[in-house]
Amino acid sequence: MAKIIYQSPGRYVQGKGVIESIADETQRLGSHALIISDEVVWNITKDQIDQSFSNNSEVNYDYETFKGESSENEINRIVDESKTKGIDVVIGLGGGKALDTGKAVANALNASVIDFASTASMDAPTAAVSVIYDDNGVFSGYEFYPKNPDTVMVDSQIVAQAPVRLFASGMSDGLATLVEVESTLRRQGKNMFSGKPSLASLAIAQK
Repeated sequence: MAKIIYQSPGRYVQGKGVIESIADETQRLGSHALIISDEVVWNITKDQIDQSFSNNSEVNYDYETFKGESSENEINRIVDESKTKGIDVVIGLGGGKALDTGKAVANALNASVIDFASTASMDAPTAAVSVIYDDNGVFSGYEFYPKNPDTVMVDSQIVAQAPVRLFASGMSDGLATLVEVESTLRRQGKNMFSGKPSLASLAIAQK
């Protein structure tokens, strides 16, 4: 008999200015974060992140520049540079590839995951999977994880300021989720956890 399986991130935080609480969200999971982000997103968010961590003396962070591809080489590079630093929380900050890299690094370091999305609704922040490419951006495969990200954060002010193309693409990605859920239910298929989709997942997709 097919099982209904529902799995999701442990915590979802959304709203204008929630980046100001990134240190507090880190403290819920650990004390030493590694933030992975490209330079564009980092330049936009750095001052607010610094202020957040300055206001919470219980946590600190290191920063690693994401070089653009969620490739095995990029993941291994960051892991090698971080494995002796006592990292217990990895924060992927940016678009889908940065978040996928963060999840892979966290898995290798046995650390908790915070996905902080800088663009509109993508599947990447909530999923227990990373899409892996080679260094030239050619699709290589998927990396699946035993659990979804511990926390997902979306600062609506940052998302609203994203380039129009990325904003529109993210909205389309979000809208497509309903089509995917309805299609899977209609053909009595399975979700990525090898179970039947739940009505809860359909309701979320509809909203």
